[in-house]
Amino acid sequence: MDGFIDLDPRKISWDRAGKTRIAKGEQYTFQADRVFTSTYRPFTRQRVYFDRKLNNTVYQAPPTVPDAGAREPRFLTESVGPHFARYTYRELTVEGGFDFGDEDGGAAYERVDNITEATLAAYRKTYPDTEPGLTRDHIFFYVYGLLHSPAYREAYAADLKKSLPRIPKVRAFRAFAEAGRRLSELHIGYESAKPFGGIVISLNNTRPDMPEADLFRVTKMKIPKTKGVQDRTRIVYNHHITLENIPEEAYEYQLGARSAIEWIIDRYQVKTDPKSGIVNDPNEWSDDPRYVVDLLRRIVTVSLATVEIVRHLPQLDIIEDAG
Repeated sequence: MDGFIDLDPRKISWDRAGKTRIAKGEQYTFQADRVFTSTYRPFTRQRVYFDRKLNNTVYQAPPTVPDAGAREPRFLTESVGPHFARYTYRELTVEGGFDFGDEDGGAAYERVDNITEATLAAYRKTYPDTEPGLTRDHIFFYVYGLLHSPAYREAYAADLKKSLPRIPKVRAFRAFAEAGRRLSELHIGYESAKPFGGIVISLNNTRPDMPEADLFRVTKMKIPKTKGVQDRTRIVYNHHITLENIPEEAYEYQLGARSAIEWIIDRYQVKTDPKSGIVNDPNEWSDDPRYVVDLLRRIVTVSLATVEIVRHLPQLDIIEDAG
């Protein structure tokens, strides 16, 4: 087979399954509805062609994103790792399923709640004062809020490193659920956050007629050093712009090994894949030349708000530990 197909990585990256399909005479056709907007890393949206034939080891991701129009909350336990979707979807062969608005008669899907009846009943039993007002959404947001608790992360550090998270039931259920809801809205709606106004944009080597596309074009941001020590109050955005007066507190919002700000610095740079030659240019994501610089300022706002919510989370007073 290797002697028959073109192995040039600039055209396609072959895997074993792809070679097997070629041997069987299968053909691939482009499907516009398989183009999704994805979040590959925190606060980093990209276009992806998502299809089992052309993506290796997709595991159970397809049932959580059956259609490009499906948008449901989900969360990760680390910056990369297991993710937990609020819903999954089952494709139906009969009428009456969940319709994503396909006017061409595409597949219908049934939405499946990933928080089971048994889980809902267990939480209502533990928190009888909130029953029947306690809902599956409350549980989802409770878990999201709990996962942000420094006390929880410390108490369950060993489990978080080697297995799925254990979720205990604590006394302040409503407080954690409300915090989780606020955090979810903040993190999902990060592009709508107000850019942090305290940041000073210092200009250098500019000219009055410089197009905004050139002025705000990013190649690779960095945190400068002073006498060998990072000055995290400043970010060198490009040769023309330095962002100053960044609050040190904003770096406290961590996702895995990096702060949210450092994820932006790491992901929003121009990179060329050495094998395929594909250029990933974050400047092409938006028609707004200020998108990246304003996104960085928005993430500072999101980070500060997250730190404030987390700071006021209640104590981890456990009623029932997870088995």
